[in-house]
Amino acid sequence: MSSPGGIEVDGRAHAGGPGLRGRFRAQVRDEIKQVALRQLADGGPQALSLNAVAKVLGVSGPALYRYFANRDALLTDLVVDAYRDLAAACEAATAGAWKDPADRLRALAKAYRAWALEEPHRYRLLFRAPLYGYDAHSEPLVQASQIAMNVAVEVLEGIAAEGPVAGGELEAPLAEWAAGRGMPGAAAVIAVRATTLWARLHGLVSLEIEGNFASMGLDPTPLYEGEITNLLTTPPA
Repeated sequence: MSSPGGIEVDGRAHAGGPGLRGRFRAQVRDEIKQVALRQLADGGPQALSLNAVAKVLGVSGPALYRYFANRDALLTDLVVDAYRDLAAACEAATAGAWKDPADRLRALAKAYRAWALEEPHRYRLLFRAPLYGYDAHSEPLVQASQIAMNVAVEVLEGIAAEGPVAGGELEAPLAEWAAGRGMPGAAAVIAVRATTLWARLHGLVSLEIEGNFASMGLDPTPLYEGEITNLLTTPPA
């Protein structure tokens, strides 16, 4: 039988070809994730519970284990989705090789900030250890995070010659990291720039979404603009 929400309970509902069954499964997984996201927004990762999701959907908890093996599996899907959505927002903002490289970098920073402000609970999920014992650096998550970093690398490749950031001791290990992550074209200076960009944006965004600038009565927009300007104009070592 099926629940009122349409989730298969006894394994016999929605019989048919693999295509239909696959579409149904994808739909149910999406419904589960939407409810889970609302839990995250309301109470953070510690509020995430498959049983609570099942209650909202009107089914038993065990019914959901056909779609996610456990809470960590659901959490991993949410993190991967968030990385992909963040990367898509940044990529859309920087699309167009005809754009001035510096303008593309500013567009990247603006899109990164806008996504974080619109999805603060999902942004926190990316850069905090969400739950005790959860492996926030597992290979699926590392691969997903690379999508967004690749956007930054692609943008920064167009402006590297304008004033490389001094990398010092970081250049060699970051170049090795870039090559290991499938970015052999990212020279040391690009890897340093990408890491610096992410660190600067993340610092500002983290302060902003926690209300620190608001409590100061401060619009942090000039701070973002200043960081991009610094990144563009820092002289070589």
